[in-house]
Amino acid sequence: MAKQGENNIKLGAFVLAGFIVVMVSFYMIGNNTSMFGSSFKLKARFSNLSGLMEGNNVLFSGIQAGTVKSIEIINDTTIEVTMLIDNKVKAYIHNNAVAAIGTDGLMGNKVVNIQPVKINSPIVKNGDLLSAQKMTSMDEMLQTLSKTNNNIATISEALKTTVLRLDTSAIFNVLNDKSIGISVRSSLKSINDASNNASEITRGLDQIVIQIKQGKGVAGVLLTDTVFAGNLKTAMIKIKSASENANQMTVQLNSMTSTINHDLAYGKGPLHALLRDSLITQRLNTSMDNVQKGTDGFNQIVEALKHNFLVRGYFKTQEKRQKKDSVNRQNLK
Repeated sequence: MAKQGENNIKLGAFVLAGFIVVMVSFYMIGNNTSMFGSSFKLKARFSNLSGLMEGNNVLFSGIQAGTVKSIEIINDTTIEVTMLIDNKVKAYIHNNAVAAIGTDGLMGNKVVNIQPVKINSPIVKNGDLLSAQKMTSMDEMLQTLSKTNNNIATISEALKTTVLRLDTSAIFNVLNDKSIGISVRSSLKSINDASNNASEITRGLDQIVIQIKQGKGVAGVLLTDTVFAGNLKTAMIKIKSASENANQMTVQLNSMTSTINHDLAYGKGPLHALLRDSLITQRLNTSMDNVQKGTDGFNQIVEALKHNFLVRGYFKTQEKRQKKDSVNRQNLK
């Protein structure tokens, strides 16, 4: 009986030990703790864990690297997280790596993400403290999204009011008027044509300037020919001299006119006698009448001589000669 009781005690102890081992194994597996591989510790300090708990995963560049071993509150603004990292990834983690709290998926458990930095630095050692990076929590994102939605709603309402005002304004009537569009296109076409014409005129002026610089054309000759310029200068001097002479002649004519007017007014000189003396005027008229009468009588005598048989041949010969000279002059023309 004593021996059977001892066996029962041994069996109970063995079952209890097996139960404890199974419970510890389940706990280790639940916390993603490596039971057979070696590991080392890394630490990081955060101001807010955003729901991170012991046993949550630790990722290195998105790869499972360990678990959160413990969480310790240092003060009211600092919380220290101790991570148990697999030795397999130790060779890839440098002491300038950055730890940040993230989410496993959109709404999953919290995880610690260790991100490498491109700047070279030594490999981490057991117990090293990594730099922490503040990550935006889901609550903060939702709050920001809520504010953004409110702002969008306010802007949408303002845009709605603005659009309604524009719809009833004269601007939309102008934009919807097809005739205005046609007029605008016509105006733009006219402006384009004017621009093309201005370009052609500019090119023509450029060619004229080039020809002038090369001494071509009348303008080029005027501006570049030194001989012509000298002749032009001489001509201008002569024109100036002629102008001065004309001025002198004008002065002399004015003086002469004044003298004649004075003589006519005061009865001096033969011109006054001819223009003012009525007796001389009558005598001049009588003399002119006599000359006219004498001329008429002479013409009658000459006409009578043309019919006289003594000198009629002479006059006929003279008449033929005049006709012949007239024909010769016409032929020469």
